[in-house]
Amino acid sequence: MAATSTTGSTLLQPLSNAVQLPIDQVNFVVCQLFALLAAIWFRTYLHASRTSSSVRHGIATLLGLYLALFCFGWYALHFLVQSGVSYCIMIIIGVESMHNPMMIITQKITSLAYEIHDGMFRKDEELTPSQRGLAVRRMPSLLEYLSYNCNFMGILAGPLCSYKDYITFIEGRSYQMAQSGENGKEEVQCERTEPSPNMAVVQKLVVCGLSLLFHLTVSKSLPVEYNTDEHFQATASWPAKVTYLYISLLAARPKYYFAWTLADAINNAAGFGFRGYDRNGAARWDLISNLRIQQIEMSTSFKMFLDNWNIQTALWLKRVCYERASFSPTIQTFFLSAIWHGVYPGYYLTFLTGVLMTLAARAMRSTFRHHFLEPPQLKLFYDAVTWTVTQVAVSYTVVPFVLLSVKPSFSFYSSWYYCLHVACVLVLLLLPGKKTQRGENRHENVPRSPSKKSDERENSLGQNSFSTTNNICSQTRGTTSRHSLLKQ
Repeated sequence: MAATSTTGSTLLQPLSNAVQLPIDQVNFVVCQLFALLAAIWFRTYLHASRTSSSVRHGIATLLGLYLALFCFGWYALHFLVQSGVSYCIMIIIGVESMHNPMMIITQKITSLAYEIHDGMFRKDEELTPSQRGLAVRRMPSLLEYLSYNCNFMGILAGPLCSYKDYITFIEGRSYQMAQSGENGKEEVQCERTEPSPNMAVVQKLVVCGLSLLFHLTVSKSLPVEYNTDEHFQATASWPAKVTYLYISLLAARPKYYFAWTLADAINNAAGFGFRGYDRNGAARWDLISNLRIQQIEMSTSFKMFLDNWNIQTALWLKRVCYERASFSPTIQTFFLSAIWHGVYPGYYLTFLTGVLMTLAARAMRSTFRHHFLEPPQLKLFYDAVTWTVTQVAVSYTVVPFVLLSVKPSFSFYSSWYYCLHVACVLVLLLLPGKKTQRGENRHENVPRSPSKKSDERENSLGQNSFSTTNNICSQTRGTTSRHSLLKQ
């Protein structure tokens, strides 16, 4: 948090001193816990079945602005002013160019801008299936716009969600699905009893607690900065350097696990995030989940790691940049990601390195992987090797992201003789990757975006209205309708 309110800082300073955390982090945690309680109250007493959409929009917005005021002080008015100005610009210029400096607000405004542009200013045949499904066909009201951008569930930590999914939640249409009738033309309403998010919320809060405990106890004893210590660089063996690099970056991840999982739990507690049922009939509350911890830690490719890290940002980058780029979509997308994160040089070093890593990893995988699929013992060996390489490569790439500054970042890379940079360049020179045709293999090449298999179902987290429709209705009526649409 760049700024904190006088009231918030004064009230929470003793708590900050007790847990030895910066006051802005304590403010954030306290506000998110308040948001969690507010979400439970919101779902219980302002349920869509007995409360109008306008009231739900208004309360969600007011609570969000209050949390922003508590965390940021009067600087929080920036949220309201910029959201209002951006709304006017959308109406005046037809939402063809939108930019906002605040990270979550930026994602939401640009996403909505493109969704409105796709729905109101482009022909259906010009759109991809995902763009067609997310397209917004009417201009949102000012209240809807402010609610989407400033609601208390996501104003501090997100995650990003599509406008249509948010409106569906507010209006209580998450469990009323349109499905084709027996003649293929008639649409019938399919409704199922609303599942409880309580178990999902409890499970995610347990993950939050463990992540926070790990961060407060282990992470501080394994600082990433030690990788640049001159004595360590001069005396440590290469195995020691590699091991500490991996462990220190592993220890740096739980704070992200905590923040993103808590944000997900808050949305679930309010009733937002339901995505249908799995094959066993269990409710799935991962509509807007931002990460998959097990897949991250067990990643056997650079792409697999990125596919499961900051998922909603990956979808945003894919939809607003990668799919719309006229040339070099990978480079443009990484550059946009760097700009979106901020002005620290470390961000740009990380994402420029990420471009090399992504292209080299793609070339390596397409060249060698098919030789190691059989027998199972060979595949296991391949997975073990690629897991090790992936974890080291990811750690090597993100060190500047943590260090932020130029000097320590170059000091680290120099101590490693830029070995992975050189290796990536050699791979690209010796193993040129297969050229992908636009719109054919694009999903496979998106940095920080869902895998191709996941994308076929919109990552199960993107154009999720469709998958929710299909899962619920098919279990209720005993049929499968993979192409039913949820009406806006």
